[in-house]
Amino acid sequence: MRTRHLAARLVPGMRAGLPFAAAGLLLGISFGVVAQPVMGHVAPVVMSAVVFAGAAQFAATAVLADGGSVAAAVIAGILLNLRFIPMGIAIAPSLRGGKAERAAVGQGLVDASWAIANRGGGRYDIPYMLGATLVQYPAWVAGAAIGVLAGDVIANPDDLGLDAIFPAFFLALLVNELRDGHSVGAAVIGAALALSLTPFVPPGVPVLAACAGATLGLLRR
Repeated sequence: MRTRHLAARLVPGMRAGLPFAAAGLLLGISFGVVAQPVMGHVAPVVMSAVVFAGAAQFAATAVLADGGSVAAAVIAGILLNLRFIPMGIAIAPSLRGGKAERAAVGQGLVDASWAIANRGGGRYDIPYMLGATLVQYPAWVAGAAIGVLAGDVIANPDDLGLDAIFPAFFLALLVNELRDGHSVGAAVIGAALALSLTPFVPPGVPVLAACAGATLGLLRR
């Protein structure tokens, strides 16, 4: 029964994930272009396949490009990826199976998939989420590979407007979540915290601080 439900929801999730996969492909190209001079031709693709987290990868690359140490780059990536902790807590009640199965399913948790799988009331369509991730993952890795190979041709991703895709991507996710007054209030608080801290703290910290907005909304509810 569970297998039948999984199959029935995977395909709609894959269809819903296609626009995000297209955006991920372009973001991946941008990442490959900026990472190739810093890491070489192989590391950016391997990193994309293993880490699969655009914000963390861009942050780590920026630290390395500025002359920072590998440890500092890893810490920057970890700070940004800590946002997956509250996201994982959010989907936990919707997960089924033992610890190993739940941990495996958690590997399919990415920003876009998590957002579009939200059914409200703390419920998440997990097979739908996995389907959306299934089409985004190869697009991201392929984009990084293209960017690495085309790095000499695309000297500056900003010239093609690729720098605008990242904020537009997350803005689209935010709009989908603004369903009521509580959501709008949490978003406003989170944005204010992130913007006020950005000039003063390391990358990733404003993202974590922004989670306080969602926490306050949860406590109010």
